[in-house]
Amino acid sequence: MESKNSSDNVIRLSDRMPRNKMVRADKPKPDRPPYTRVIAVTSGKGGVGKTNIVANLGYALTRFGKKVLILDADLGLGNLDVLLGLAPKYNLSHVIMGEKSISDIIVEGPGNMLILPASSGIQELTQLTQEQKIQILSELDQMIDTVDIFFIDTAAGISSNVMDFNVTAHEIIVVVSPEPTSITDAYALMKVLSLKYAEKCCKVIVNLAGTNQQGREVFRQLNMVTERFLDMTIDYLGSVLFDANIIQGVKQQKLVSELYPDTQASRCFTDLARKIFTSSPTHVPKGDSNFFWHHLIENNCS
Repeated sequence: MESKNSSDNVIRLSDRMPRNKMVRADKPKPDRPPYTRVIAVTSGKGGVGKTNIVANLGYALTRFGKKVLILDADLGLGNLDVLLGLAPKYNLSHVIMGEKSISDIIVEGPGNMLILPASSGIQELTQLTQEQKIQILSELDQMIDTVDIFFIDTAAGISSNVMDFNVTAHEIIVVVSPEPTSITDAYALMKVLSLKYAEKCCKVIVNLAGTNQQGREVFRQLNMVTERFLDMTIDYLGSVLFDANIIQGVKQQKLVSELYPDTQASRCFTDLARKIFTSSPTHVPKGDSNFFWHHLIENNCS
């Protein structure tokens, strides 16, 4: 039976793990063809609508005939399933505990896109060990060939969990809003990616923009400081304009792209999805090792 900490109402992962249970991390199979597009969507600040963007982009891409898989990588405070009105029986905590495999926890979302749900309120998942990271990423490597596009919806901020998921992807999309704190935190995220992880480029989506001009101005501000202080190139993917229908969708646990396909925000998501699948990935897998496994070794996640 799961127990809860009375002071912070957080489920302790150790309460569910047998004392002699070892996390299994089998070496993945070699020679994975680089067919799947792996995209990390991240943000420096919480509350900028990142998960909503990932879900709507995923849905829009299914409308273009793409098979999409989304990993909710906000491991301790996952809410993608709630946003989509799903009630998964299992999540990533069951995979880490060795109770289920990745394929066992997949649920189907709108547009037949596939969802890998995270847990909520399990504190230890915010600080994964090296062994646990290897386990998750090596299991993911076994199944991503089955989809066209694999989104990683990271947590906000610059924790090691967030960075490790970012640097495994073909490309990184940073979501930012026009708020000054969001712009500052987005730059801080890019600074860590550049200086500590040697990332050379990322893409930017401006969410909650009042106008397209405001979206371009936010990007201009970010681009100005990155060009001056970082060895990194950032590309403007586009904006999602503020739309009250998004709020209505959240309240109904439905995507705005599904509920109101002709509204302003839905058209923005369609345009962004088209740009994504018609553009080339920033990076491609190297060597003959599987994609995630290779990056674990290369970046020595810890």
